[in-house]
Formats: sequence, C-alpha cells, structure tokens
Amino acid sequence: MKQWYEELFTNYAQKYDEENFTKGTLGEVDFIEKEIGFDKTVSILDVGCGTGRHSIELAKCGYKMTGIDLSESQLERANKKALAANVNVEFLKRDAREFNFNNNFNHAIMICEGAFSLMETDEMNYRILKNVYDSIKPGGKFIFTALNALFPLYNSVKDFLNKEAENVITSGNSFDLMTLREDSEIDVTDDSGVEKKIKCNERYFMPSEISWYLKSIGFMKSDIYGCKIGAFSRNDKLTTNDFEMLVIAEK
Repeated sequence: MKQWYEELFTNYAQKYDEENFTKGTLGEVDFIEKEIGFDKTVSILDVGCGTGRHSIELAKCGYKMTGIDLSESQLERANKKALAANVNVEFLKRDAREFNFNNNFNHAIMICEGAFSLMETDEMNYRILKNVYDSIKPGGKFIFTALNALFPLYNSVKDFLNKEAENVITSGNSFDLMTLREDSEIDVTDDSGVEKKIKCNERYFMPSEISWYLKSIGFMKSDIYGCKIGAFSRNDKLTTNDFEMLVIAEK
C-alpha cells in the first residue's frame, strides 16, 4: 500500500511546478551558492529533489549535481527540464531512508522538506539525516528546511497552506501537541485531471530537536534560522510566524 506522500506525488509533477512555494528557487540558489563560497568545483547532493528545480539551477551555475527522489513522475519531469535547459544532472530514484554515497559529495541540500518531515516515524526522519551525513565529505555543509513546530502553536496551518497552494485544498487539520504531528486531508487534482482525496500526516520539529539530531549524528555545528521562500538569510531569527526553519549544518 502506498504511503500518502507516494500517492500525492504520483503524476503530480507539472502541477507541483505551478505551486507558489516553487517560485523562490532562484533566490534560494543564490543563498546556497554564497554558503558554499561559489566554489564551482564541488559536487552537491539534492535529497528529495522533486522536479529538479534547485539541481537544474545550480547545474546552470556550473556545479556538479545529483538529485534523488522516490517519485518516478517527478524524476521524469526533472530529466526533461534538465534536457531543455541543456545541463547535465544525474537524477536517481532513491528512498531517502535507504541511501549512502560514502562521503562522495562535498555538500548536500534538502529544500522544501524533501522527504524529511513526511516520514511515518521519528526513526525514519532521523535516518534521512544520518544518510546525508554519511554521504558528504568532512567539512561539507548540509543546507535544508524543516517544518517549524512553533508555527502551529500560534497560527492556522490550514489557512497558510490554502493561501500558498495553487492546486491543493487542505481541510480537517488537527495538530497533536504530544507528537508534534499534524493530520490533515487534502483535495488535489493530478496532471491528468484526476481528483484525489489524501489523508496526510506530517512531523513538525522544535529547533532544539533538530539541533540534537544533528549533534548526535556527528555534525560539528548547526545553525537554525527563520525561513522565507526565495529569500533565505542568516539574518532572519526563527519566529512563531515561520512555517519552516532553515538549517545549516557542517560535518
């Protein structure tokens, strides 16, 4: 039986690229470049790459990119977009819980959840972070975003998602204070016009949890900031109004 995120991203690639939260790609790539010192000799792993929006833009800038994702339809669109952009990106079908590139990459990114937060258990989410750690070289950076558990305490997740999403209607939200998990139901229309009703369950994180995860895995340093789509910055302090948090870890 498919998990909810597998069902959502089946034949949902073109519609994904139409969502509001994908419009900030160029600004996010600018931030990533700055963080890695504009070193065009490095290789970067893009975890949960989706339709390849960050990988392709970084490849245009001259970086060696590899993107992994579980969704075949998203990877198919990513390959078509890379071909149209005349860039070479290696896109691979991989489960984020089950990969290890043995220190092969200089850096890694995982933007807009990219599998993290979607998993059924904390152990699975932890494993994703550990797999990234095992796949980057010492001194490498891991730049990612995660759902901010401070947000649902003060804001309506349903209202936020319905404002940001073009092709998804969210309803029936409930946030569990004990597990920091949110149950919701979404109505979505896929690329073929088929309407689906999907029950979702996502894990939100406290900043202290993320810090502990990363430290226990072995990352030497981690910093957490507020996260604004298309405008990542180390100057933004995390607040209760940030739906996501921006995390920068160093191995």
